[in-house]
Amino acid sequence: MAQGKWELDAAHSEIEFKVKHMMITNVKGNFDIFKIDIDAEGEDFKNALAKVVIDTSSINTRNEQRDGHLKSAEFFDVEKYPEITFEATSLENDEIKGNLTIRDVTKPVSFDLEFAGIQKDPWGNTKAGFIVEGKIKRSEFGLSWNAALETGGVMVSDEVKFSADIQLIKAQ
Repeated sequence: MAQGKWELDAAHSEIEFKVKHMMITNVKGNFDIFKIDIDAEGEDFKNALAKVVIDTSSINTRNEQRDGHLKSAEFFDVEKYPEITFEATSLENDEIKGNLTIRDVTKPVSFDLEFAGIQKDPWGNTKAGFIVEGKIKRSEFGLSWNAALETGGVMVSDEVKFSADIQLIKAQ
């Protein structure tokens, strides 16, 4: 049933992140624009070819000033690096592995994966669901801006946690 090409159902999908701010609270955000293409051979999506492309200018933390800073050269530098990409090298068991590229820095990564199943919607479309969770160290991808705090510590943690709820639709 899963065999073939799958595309993102953007209306039912999201990529969120959170990062520790001033070492006391989390700031959350998401990327509003992204796409996913998957080519799967079997019903379990094992060893599927998957590519995710995120529009860095679509970052949204619900704070215009902070979003502007994140889009600047001190963070994502969206003019020079308009996309974040992830290309899966394997989808097996409860894990997805692949190559993540941010600011032209590519690193192998591994994230937790939950395959939520396949269903037909009321209009006859075949849908598949996934939940992906993980974390990265932003400094490994050239996102190293920070400010020291007067009482010790830093303004923004190096660790960034993210979660993605992804619904795919089988291409016709």
